[in-house]
Amino acid sequence: MNELRRQITEALEKQEGTFAVAFKDLATGEELLLNERETFHAASTMKTPVLIEAYKQAAEGRFSMKDSILIKNEFSSIVDGSQFSISAGDDSEQELYTLVGQRRPISELLYKMIIQSSNLATNIIIEQLDAKRVTQSMRELGARDIQVLRGVEDIKAYEQGLNNTTTAYDLLVIFEQIAEGSAVSPEASQDMIGILLDQRHREIIPAKLPGEVKVAHKTGWITGVRHDSGIVILPDGRKYVLVLLSKELKDDKAGMEAMANVSELIYKYVAGKR
Repeated sequence: MNELRRQITEALEKQEGTFAVAFKDLATGEELLLNERETFHAASTMKTPVLIEAYKQAAEGRFSMKDSILIKNEFSSIVDGSQFSISAGDDSEQELYTLVGQRRPISELLYKMIIQSSNLATNIIIEQLDAKRVTQSMRELGARDIQVLRGVEDIKAYEQGLNNTTTAYDLLVIFEQIAEGSAVSPEASQDMIGILLDQRHREIIPAKLPGEVKVAHKTGWITGVRHDSGIVILPDGRKYVLVLLSKELKDDKAGMEAMANVSELIYKYVAGKR
């Protein structure tokens, strides 16, 4: 483990930027933590807490995943309640914009929110759930620092520094509970893993892993920020949680490459143990 830590530190120190790593082997309990309490802009990693909260509220009977919800593109800023819309050109998923005025199942929006990181789906869902409830549920899971204040593209909030934030440790906590089946329920956790396994953005944690290794994960990015977080499932069924966060990157591509290298180092460490 000391050698692994040295290799990871060496790989990241070559990059301009700030990184955090949180790794936990779920079979042995072994952990490796670097800058795990450092605060980062959450970017789209906040969509995993939103996913958990949606399953929680469905379990409480507030709605069914099969319920339909109106697709709209008008939201209220948390600063002053003024209305704003999201540009399809700034979103990584565009199909939903063609469905404005129609109704779609909540389950479909959650799927797009995770696998394609749809910002429009996220804002529609957060309005349904209430961001404060999302944060409160994360506290109940033991994630003490993560903050979900709002949806995405609320420019007035961004300008006032009212951003969703996270730490690598808190994402480790919530992904561990999904992996262990204790996030909402075993059935809900399994459903969430099924969605996370279909992630389309695979440039960091899965990038250099063998094809037979499965990764249930959620990425996030804004300028100078690249994140990935999730559960790595080996062919023999062993699992580990890995969170890789970055900020102040001068070269996003090089930063992602370095984090992909860290993911590969950790995989080789775990796979090499019997």
